[in-house]
Amino acid sequence: MIIDISRDITTCPVYPGDPGCEVTSVQSLKDGDGCNLSRIDTGLHNGTHADAPLHFIDGGASIDNVPAEYFIGECVVCETAGGAIDETRAKELPVAVRLLVKSGGKAYFTGDGAACLAGKGVKLIGTDSNSVGIHGDQVAPHRAFLSADVAVIENLELSEVSPGRYFLSALPVKIGGAEAAPVRAVLIDNDI
Repeated sequence: MIIDISRDITTCPVYPGDPGCEVTSVQSLKDGDGCNLSRIDTGLHNGTHADAPLHFIDGGASIDNVPAEYFIGECVVCETAGGAIDETRAKELPVAVRLLVKSGGKAYFTGDGAACLAGKGVKLIGTDSNSVGIHGDQVAPHRAFLSADVAVIENLELSEVSPGRYFLSALPVKIGGAEAAPVRAVLIDNDI
């Protein structure tokens, strides 16, 4: 069974202060053109997306240089309450190379919580919140993850996903030199 855990880039709420998303028709079959052709104008952090180290680290790797294998493989979905995931709460999260945190979009990491989780060997952290941090405290958790070579996926749709082990495919779009990119994320139930 394949479970789409991506949010639609055109309808997902936008992080406060980020640009929205607009899809514009360039050519249209109904207007007599030979094909339908559209363009998109969007912030790279809209919808389900991956952050690269460059997002918060000067000279950090851009999204096209984050290893693709971080975004594909076995993962664990865990459920936790909303609020700050500090070092104490991070110690209670399962150990996994790829960890997706389900909280109804209400949990976020503190800097020490992110550093603790990175120290447990996580290579990818995903969240159903619009950020791994909280408005007003984005720098510390992002830097803790990204400086430790942990890939970050934000804005996942996990409401219909039960905690457990899955196979994750969540490759970001390859955009040279960018600090982030949209992701089409899916889980494959291990029963396959």
